Amino acid sequence: MTNSIYVIGHKNPDTDSICSAIGYAAYLNQQDAGRYIPARCGEITAETAYVLSHFGVDAPVLVESVEPTVADIPFTYTHSAQKDLPTIDVVDMMEEQDVRNIPITDTEGTFVGLVSEHGLARAYVRRTRIEPLSVLPIQIGTLARILEADVVVRNRDLLEGNVYISIDALHVTLSRLTKNDIAIVGDNEPSQLALIQAGIALLIIADGAPIGERAINAARSHGVSVLSTKLDAFGVAKMINLSLPASEVMATDVPIIHMDDGLDYVKQLVTNSRYRTACIVDEEGKLLGMISRNTFVYDIQKSVILVDHNEYSQAVDGIENAEILEIIDHHRLGAMTTLKPIRFIMEPVGSTSTIIASIYQESGRNLPDPISGLLLAGILSDTLGLKMSTTTKKDEEM
Repeated sequence: MTNSIYVIGHKNPDTDSICSAIGYAAYLNQQDAGRYIPARCGEITAETAYVLSHFGVDAPVLVESVEPTVADIPFTYTHSAQKDLPTIDVVDMMEEQDVRNIPITDTEGTFVGLVSEHGLARAYVRRTRIEPLSVLPIQIGTLARILEADVVVRNRDLLEGNVYISIDALHVTLSRLTKNDIAIVGDNEPSQLALIQAGIALLIIADGAPIGERAINAARSHGVSVLSTKLDAFGVAKMINLSLPASEVMATDVPIIHMDDGLDYVKQLVTNSRYRTACIVDEEGKLLGMISRNTFVYDIQKSVILVDHNEYSQAVDGIENAEILEIIDHHRLGAMTTLKPIRFIMEPVGSTSTIIASIYQESGRNLPDPISGLLLAGILSDTLGLKMSTTTKKDEEM
């Protein structure tokens, strides 16, 4: 999600460590604005606070660890569906995007659950074994779309009730119906008329069967809506099952993670989840994205540039799991190792700020006034006003 690079000094930072980090980040940002972030891994001293205040510069961001977190993941799945979306539409999303899981949100974007292939199978096996066929609140236009049906008569916009296929003796079916229910019938005008006269909510004419003027007029007078579809009765029943809102088939025991969660923890969470996925939310529970096992195929690291040190013991926590791009220092050589070649600048001078100032000078780039002031402060601080034995001619010239 981010390609920012931290420019960071050592633990218990002194003025040189802070000022060289700010100065080098500013230098790099002249080429790639905003990518390089000056950072610190400890509280600043009173001296450093005075210097920053004097030159009107903010303290570097505090970074306690560079262990990779969710925020470092370069890609997350960001599509989602609202909880009232019909399940058939969620299934279509899965097919179109070739995914096995779709996060579900409310109208405010808050994460509420997950529809998965596994969950769909379980939900519909359980539903067909135990529960009668029914529709939950659904707009007649939405149901017509799902059934690929024409709206012949519209009297109710919102439907909710049990669904019956008229295959029993007509009097048996009629004895079960209430004014909120839905009946499915074929090419049988007497049954059509009897069901309409029972005052049900909706009559679905299946198999592309004809519906005569008598039935249409009766439906209008009795307040019954009518749909006509080419699907057969059992096809209609199947699609009605798939008209359920996503909230009825979603799982709510899905792992939830946050942007600052460490990847080691997240990997374990995803691996142990039956869904092999986790959903990312912000502090308000709003969905930000979703990750799966495939997310961890590639190595994910924070990128850092170290200034004023080159030893693990002095570095920010988690440095072993970060990608070190550069090291700029003036101390003795430490024992750091990297997997890839890096830029390593080490000079026997009195401060790292001296090296940063010389980089500006050698490149011919503009050295802004606040930065020049900070680098001067770093030099004077680390050399005790150019009086330390480590002070060099280069420090004095800078």
